[in-house]
Amino acid sequence: MRLVLAFGFAVAMTTAASADMAMNFEWGPTVKCFDPKSPPITLSGVPAGTKTLAFKMVDTDAPDFKHGGGTVVFGGQKTLPYGAFSYRGPCPPRPHMYEISVKALDGSGKTIATAKARRRFP
Repeated sequence: MRLVLAFGFAVAMTTAASADMAMNFEWGPTVKCFDPKSPPITLSGVPAGTKTLAFKMVDTDAPDFKHGGGTVVFGGQKTLPYGAFSYRGPCPPRPHMYEISVKALDGSGKTIATAKARRRFP
């Protein structure tokens, strides 16, 4: 019985940590047409045990275009500056919606939380 309760508690705590993680971004100094520097990003609720943040950007209006993303070693920072990682920035022919997602990874590379945010460019 104790094992079942311990497992349930661990699952509930992992779910709660994942539900609390959030991110947002502003285009800030991002230059149109493949600026290789990531936009400024803010983070909150990153769970304990996070060692790395893995980012990916998708153009929701052209989802087959590969923008890629990058990884950042997590040391408790709440903000990531412009250019924290390299990727292929936006270059839409007209305004497009972009989604940046982040995975919080533990030391073994296991995803322990996720978050995402959307913003139109330009």
